[in-house]
Amino acid sequence: MILTADYHTHTPYSHGKNTVLENAQAAKKLGLKQLAITDHGFNHLLFGLKRKVLSDLRDEITEAEKLTGVRLMGMESNITSVGGETDMCLSDLQYFDIYLCGIHEVLKYKSFYDFYNIMVKNYAAYKFGKKPSDKIIETTTKAYINVIKNNPIDILTHINYKCYCNLVEVAKCCADYGTYIEINTKKRHISAEELNNMAETGVKFVINSDAHSADRVGDTKIAEELLAEASIPLEKIENIDGRLPDFRFNEYKIRHI
Repeated sequence: MILTADYHTHTPYSHGKNTVLENAQAAKKLGLKQLAITDHGFNHLLFGLKRKVLSDLRDEITEAEKLTGVRLMGMESNITSVGGETDMCLSDLQYFDIYLCGIHEVLKYKSFYDFYNIMVKNYAAYKFGKKPSDKIIETTTKAYINVIKNNPIDILTHINYKCYCNLVEVAKCCADYGTYIEINTKKRHISAEELNNMAETGVKFVINSDAHSADRVGDTKIAEELLAEASIPLEKIENIDGRLPDFRFNEYKIRHI
């Protein structure tokens, strides 16, 4: 298994260690065809990307592409409501090439209801090692499904990490709408059994490093360990062995922007 592209990396524009160029140089050294710079979304209270620097970030990515040939400007946006809203506004979309989304703590949610039901309840279950209630799973599942339906999201990031949902139902929605599920190699967020169950829905996956430093760009270690335990065919993974995904955001931009 050879990684073709890494669609989840961070820079100092959020809380990554290395520059856009340094990440791109690492990707080129590994022979990656594509690299996405995907700093944290605007509503992240500690490390969120600032709208005022979007032009500067685009310039850095364009320059890195000239020098290395690998680039994509994206953002790891945040689910901000159970209704499926994110911190990516319609006016922001023009700046980006790829649209990632996940659930994070330390975030400005749309309302206290959303903050309490998405973050507080999930994080409390995670922190105290408690089995999440059916209500927590139902609410988080609803948030994921609504965000997929309401936004042209290419990749869901580290699903089920510090949050709990019905993975099969979310995977069905991803398969229907053309959203990929990330196998994150920074953190182990799903089991081999869960991966197998999701794969049965027809959903496709991508392997991403979630690199916060250039030395982790293109890392696949956790994914390789997980796949060795699972039984899904490698054809389900769209960014390995020369393959590149067909992202839904590209088509959305052609039609609407």
